[in-house]
Amino acid sequence: MNDLDPIIHAPNRLKICAMLATSAELDFRLIKGQLDVSDSVLSKQLKSLEDAGYIQTRKRPYEGRPRTWISLTNKGHEAFESHVETLKQIISL
Repeated sequence: MNDLDPIIHAPNRLKICAMLATSAELDFRLIKGQLDVSDSVLSKQLKSLEDAGYIQTRKRPYEGRPRTWISLTNKGHEAFESHVETLKQIISL
């Protein structure tokens, strides 16, 4: 059995990865709204994921205003899938 990934295991980071695993990329505002957290809380969680190489962020204009878009990297997809598999193994014990 693999170990749980301490970067992903934090509840908000797990939710972020789960949302990103099913989308090519998501807007900062959408993630913030889904998690119901402040900008600073979300930024801190994203920084942890980015430092681990699990996500990448891009600034692009949307309707004339700059927006931050977030996506999982290949490393992030692999780490999330491994984490979920570990959770499934724990549940089946």
